[in-house]
Amino acid sequence: MSIKILHTADWHIGKQLLKIDFAQDMNLFFDWLISCIEEQNINVLLMSGDLFDQANPSQQAMKQYYYFLKQLLPLNCKVIITGGNHDSPHVINAPKELLEILDISVVGGVPESISELFVTIELEGQKVVVAAVPFLRDKDIRSVAAGESYDDKIELIKHGIATYFSEVNEYYKDNYKGVPFIVMAHLYAQGASVSESEREIQIGNQAGVESSVFGDEPHYVALGHIHRPQMVGKPHIRYSGSPIALSFSEKKDLKAVCILELEGDNFTISSLPIPKFRKLISIKGTVEEVQKEIVNYQSDSPLIDLAEVLIEEENENIEHIRILEELLTTEPQNGLQILKGSIKFKNEVAGTSKLLTKGEDINDFSPVQMFEKRLEQDDSIENSRDFVNAFKEIMEALQSSDSID
Repeated sequence: MSIKILHTADWHIGKQLLKIDFAQDMNLFFDWLISCIEEQNINVLLMSGDLFDQANPSQQAMKQYYYFLKQLLPLNCKVIITGGNHDSPHVINAPKELLEILDISVVGGVPESISELFVTIELEGQKVVVAAVPFLRDKDIRSVAAGESYDDKIELIKHGIATYFSEVNEYYKDNYKGVPFIVMAHLYAQGASVSESEREIQIGNQAGVESSVFGDEPHYVALGHIHRPQMVGKPHIRYSGSPIALSFSEKKDLKAVCILELEGDNFTISSLPIPKFRKLISIKGTVEEVQKEIVNYQSDSPLIDLAEVLIEEENENIEHIRILEELLTTEPQNGLQILKGSIKFKNEVAGTSKLLTKGEDINDFSPVQMFEKRLEQDDSIENSRDFVNAFKEIMEALQSSDSID
């Protein structure tokens, strides 16, 4: 008898891109995931953080989550969900006792005892133990010291993360040694390929950890946070990635889930592609080239495809700007909606902006990116990097307080 485990992460239920709601995308993914669990005879579903896109998800997002769990009930599939940096531990943990009755384990934040992370699954004599480690917030892994420098903080966070996983491994060795072991984690591992849609984690990802931090004990490490599926360091340390493209930087990514099959003490690891429910594309060229591509576009997606338009012309022309604005306000055609656009003139008139961007929304940028844009507008500011680092620390502190409220 084998145990089959599916690793996924970063669902970001409630996500919007420039006011386009991805609820339909998630419904189609959940339908596919239910079918996958049935067809692949999956016994355990792991979701490694960032269940929701916001710490305080909307009623619609909560309803979508609970409806998915309801659909899972007849499948006799054990579910383990951890909180990510986008999630509020309190929101994730609120229904904890009720979900346990349904064989659904949730670990929204770091518990008082490491023992509470461990979940044991046993099927007809085959056994596996999972350490469901959620996102480790600053307050979970270190004490703040007065007068510490920025570099000190980075090193203390790295040390705190390493110490926590060392303690997880020690608990495993003391209580489960010899049992196949999976660790779930939500963090930035150095060397991982990122996209534009991940919120920076622990002061701008500078406190990212080496893959060696997980030690030699885990047979598999189920990572969340990075939206591109990939291995980190070793084949058994993997990001599953997000199930749908969450920004235009992910338009070429092949989304997937990881499937593990455990027989005896051996794991077989494979990747299963997720169908694309809509495409995110970039249309580049002159005004004429862009218009032609839009007119000739034909979609074969279940949902409307989304496009960013990047126009480049030799000389500045007010008519070209008007055409771009018209494209951005035109109703979808041929299964394509123009979501944002920019126009660049190679021979700009002195004093004009090099890049005129239309259709962008404040939600398209992280707070740090907006702060950096503001700094770029003021030539009198020196040491702007120090300002950005200080701003990142403030944002991290605010995010930590949001998760406590």
